[in-house]
Amino acid sequence: MGARSSATRPRAGGRAAGLGLGGALLLALLAGCSVEDVGSKFGHFGWPGPGISLQAHEMYDLWIASTIAALVVGVGVWGLIFWCVIRYRKRGDELPVQTRFNMPMEVLYTVTPVLIVAVLFYYTAIVQTSVDKVSKDPDQIVQVTAFKWNWEFEYRDGIGKDANTVASTVGSSDVIPSLVLPIGQKIRFEETSKDVIHSFWVPELLFKRDVMPGSVRNVFEVTLDKTGHYVGRCAELCGTYHAFMNFELVAVEPAKFDQFMAAKKAGQSTPQALATIGEPPYATTTQPFDTRRGTHSWNQGGGEDVVAAGK
Repeated sequence: MGARSSATRPRAGGRAAGLGLGGALLLALLAGCSVEDVGSKFGHFGWPGPGISLQAHEMYDLWIASTIAALVVGVGVWGLIFWCVIRYRKRGDELPVQTRFNMPMEVLYTVTPVLIVAVLFYYTAIVQTSVDKVSKDPDQIVQVTAFKWNWEFEYRDGIGKDANTVASTVGSSDVIPSLVLPIGQKIRFEETSKDVIHSFWVPELLFKRDVMPGSVRNVFEVTLDKTGHYVGRCAELCGTYHAFMNFELVAVEPAKFDQFMAAKKAGQSTPQALATIGEPPYATTTQPFDTRRGTHSWNQGGGEDVVAAGK
């Protein structure tokens, strides 16, 4: 019995050394890659992508790091399960040694999940606080007004509903509204609705917030860090033509944004001001729906077919 026990100790030590070496190699591999590199190699683990704002990057990093931590814990648990299945499989009719409990192991099983949850809660609270943080002096203030079924964007000279509008753009059935914003600046959104609850959503921001009617004004801030054209949508089912409520976020360099605002203040329309700064005058990520309910509804036959059917 003593010989068997002494023989198993080297094997146990070898297994522990192997697990330690594997963990060290895994940590070295992850340390050599950024979070975005790891996420991009695995399809972002179901996340849409790193996003186009500083706040989006924080949420993305939290998601990827949490997923990697979960996979590390999962691989460890799966490894222990399979090791126990193989190591302690039935090898004869002799009953193995029976034990009532293993105090160190039970303490480990209790303390480890508590530590994992505490760490995840800590970093989640930090990221959530950062995403919801608003500054006292943002660089740009945009009032988002939703209505059935489109958007109006007003560039304001101050915070709150009593501030003045210096320029604005509003969507119509024929023109998708373009929200032009600069990168590298703190942008404050103040949301209000003229009728029902809508939801302001740009998928690449990895963030959305409801637009409420009445005196409720939801507020949030983002700092864009990537130029481009990005589709925006209403993410709250608000009525018959909810799907029509698209807009386009146009992120540009600060110098271009200043030129755009100067053109708007000079009386140019939004398409004219966009053309002035060298951007497409109309939305490129989405297009207006046919408001006559032709190709985008159950009535696929068109007017002549309907008349003929009526006859």
